[in-house]
Amino acid sequence: MPGSRRLSQRISEGDGISIIVCVADAAAAEHAEAQGAEAVAVSSTIDGIRDATSLPLLWIGTGAPHDADAICIRPEDEPRHHHLEAVVDVRDEEELEQALERLDPEIFLLNAHDIDGDVDPLDAVLELLPDVPAGKLAIAQVEVSTREEVLALERAGVDAVLIAAGNVGVLVGDQPPDV
Repeated sequence: MPGSRRLSQRISEGDGISIIVCVADAAAAEHAEAQGAEAVAVSSTIDGIRDATSLPLLWIGTGAPHDADAICIRPEDEPRHHHLEAVVDVRDEEELEQALERLDPEIFLLNAHDIDGDVDPLDAVLELLPDVPAGKLAIAQVEVSTREEVLALERAGVDAVLIAAGNVGVLVGDQPPDV
C-alpha cells in the first residue's frame, strides 16, 4: 500500500484534526480533496475515484471493498481484508474493550449513531475518547456543522472527524487555530 494512501499516516501527520468526507461520486471526492479533506469514505463502488483523488479511501459499506486503503469493521467481525487498514467502529465502552481484546486496531471510529436518544451525540463520542489507549487514533463519526465543533473535537484529542459531503472548506478552516 503506498505510504501516501495510508489512512493512519494521513490523519496522524500534520497539525490539527483531519477531515474525512463521505462521498457518493468521483466529483465529490475531487471537491473534498480540493477543500482540504485528508481522506474520503465510500459505501459503494465509485467508477473513476482513483483518478479523481489521491486521498486514502475508507470503505464504510457492506460487501467487498473496491479501491479501498482502509475498511471499517465492527468489533465482532473477523478481519478478512488483511491488506487494508482496519478501522473498528465502536459505539460504547463494551465494544471498545471487545475491539482491543480481539483485534487491537490502530484506528477507532467512535460512532455516535444508534445511541440512546437522550444522549447528545457529541457527548457520547467524547465520553468514549478517554478509553482509547494512547498511541491509537480516534475518528469521530458525529454530525458537525461548524468549525467550532470541529475544534472542540480537536481540543478533546480526536484525530479526525468523518462528515457528510458538503462545504468541507468551512470545517477545515483556512487558518490554523490559535494556541
